[in-house]
Amino acid sequence: MTPQELKASILQLAIQGKLVEQRPEEGTGAELLEKILAAKGAKGAKGAGKGLTRRRGERGGQATPSSHVSCSMSTLPSKTISAHSAAPREEIPDSEKPFDIPESWVWVRLGEVVFNHGQKKPTGDFSYIDIGSIDNKNQRLSDAETIVHPENASPRARKIVQKGDVIYATVRPYLHNVCVIDREFSREPIASTGFAVMACADCLDNKYLFYFLLSPDFDRYANSSENAKGVAYPAISDKRLYDALIPLPPLAEQKRIVAKIEELLPYIDRYEKAWSKLEDFNKRFPGDMQKSLLQMAIQGKLVDQRPEEGTGEELYRQIQTEKQRLIKSGKIKKEKPLPEITPDEIPFDIPESWAWVRLGEMSSLITKGTTPRGGNVSYSDKGVGFLRAENVAGLDVLDKSSLKYIDEKTHLGALRRSILEANDILITIAGTLGRTAIVRYDDLPLNANQAVSMVRLVDAKAVSLKYIVIALNSPVIQRLLTKQRKVTAIPNLTLEIIGDCLIPLPPLAEQKRIVAKLEELLPLCERLK
Repeated sequence: MTPQELKASILQLAIQGKLVEQRPEEGTGAELLEKILAAKGAKGAKGAGKGLTRRRGERGGQATPSSHVSCSMSTLPSKTISAHSAAPREEIPDSEKPFDIPESWVWVRLGEVVFNHGQKKPTGDFSYIDIGSIDNKNQRLSDAETIVHPENASPRARKIVQKGDVIYATVRPYLHNVCVIDREFSREPIASTGFAVMACADCLDNKYLFYFLLSPDFDRYANSSENAKGVAYPAISDKRLYDALIPLPPLAEQKRIVAKIEELLPYIDRYEKAWSKLEDFNKRFPGDMQKSLLQMAIQGKLVDQRPEEGTGEELYRQIQTEKQRLIKSGKIKKEKPLPEITPDEIPFDIPESWAWVRLGEMSSLITKGTTPRGGNVSYSDKGVGFLRAENVAGLDVLDKSSLKYIDEKTHLGALRRSILEANDILITIAGTLGRTAIVRYDDLPLNANQAVSMVRLVDAKAVSLKYIVIALNSPVIQRLLTKQRKVTAIPNLTLEIIGDCLIPLPPLAEQKRIVAKLEELLPLCERLK
């Protein structure tokens, strides 16, 4: 269960009367409703009142039993009482009631138990409360005040609000822009007409109303297609809002419900932090596990070593013998010797039967691609496949979904230096660095641009190409490569950095067993994503 689901569950239990017990001595919701309606009726009969807000100073403290509660509305202007209070009360049919409530509670319409203070056009500086003033993650009003001069006022700045009111954004109600006005202001507060302003008489706890408006049941009501009209900015009308059903418990029980919710909320917050950490861990785990497996593989910790398979040093000498033969026969060029590997360069320990070698020592060619003259203008819808860095997707993935094409004349002419062959290892050397792939026979013909380096091994059968790619993708080797990158407008790796790259070399048979083990384990990491 997510933290949001847990909170929603608690709020739903609260408005169903299942969060705290019912106490007969606290009276009933029906008795409380009678007092609310009587107070509203009495005030409406006077008809001349000008200033009717709830009696102040009585929101907190211990509630008295409902049978002794009197609903004071002595300062609420009668003209602001909801239209629902003017008409005779109609019984709510059972078919409308969304769930069962305790016998001591009663279903009422929201408009029967809340009020508003009307609207006015500001004539002096005022504190403007608009939708952006609400922190809709925590349902709190921003501490900052927005002071507006009347000549600069938005035409939507009209609704009068007071401390203790509950405001609810009727536009896009799924965003939960709702809060209790919990403080005084330096200027008269005026809210946007995008809010419904709900003032509560003494018989309705404003925090109980606030939590009801956040409950799943009311959320479904406010956002239903019958009530929230519009496509881009669905909104619920005031009439539909005030027609909503709200379960009314005795006042003392309302306060106990609020107290219990606020007792539980810190635990939900703690749960959310733990949940977020777990979610983050779960998101990172497949990738972290993949990296750990690759690192274990090139440290000789994934499969056992077998003396009968020989050593990495023997394999290295075999490769060097073949390289010298190819140089003598003129098939490859003799290159400047690479520097010897010093102890300070070695990043981690490897088995005694392995050897540290440089990638350039195992290679007959390390080069990079070329971009055709004219750039994108040279591309066509068919012809020879032309790789860019985005096509080299990582580990051993060649993504040809966005492959560009060049004509065969350009491929064999101006770009002949970057013609790819089967078994070439590709490495991205510009932008996102160090992604790899292997060219297969089925991929040909192919060419590549300057963001892609190609490494052609002396003898592709003397080593496992997949093992070399695994080594290049291991966390430590990746760090060593990218640490040496050239920092320009677009970070890049030089061919010298590629050639100097250290590779831990096991015997060929062990390379193959490492690859087989990873091919067994890495798909499990993918399934966890």
